[in-house]
Amino acid sequence: METKDQVPRLADEIRRMQEEPLLPIEKKLIAWSIGLGVVLLGVLVWISYTFFPAQQGAVR
Repeated sequence: METKDQVPRLADEIRRMQEEPLLPIEKKLIAWSIGLGVVLLGVLVWISYTFFPAQQGAVR
């Protein structure tokens, strides 16, 4: 049976890990994901304003 001191804690394991730089493909994937998210958000806003315009004098 393991005691509390023998069980590795997540914080200790993360602290001991070496820092690894991102690979070029990972950087490209992050950039594409952020770019795609921004473009799709723009499309959603355009669709919202085009097909669901706000009514003048709407009751709150």
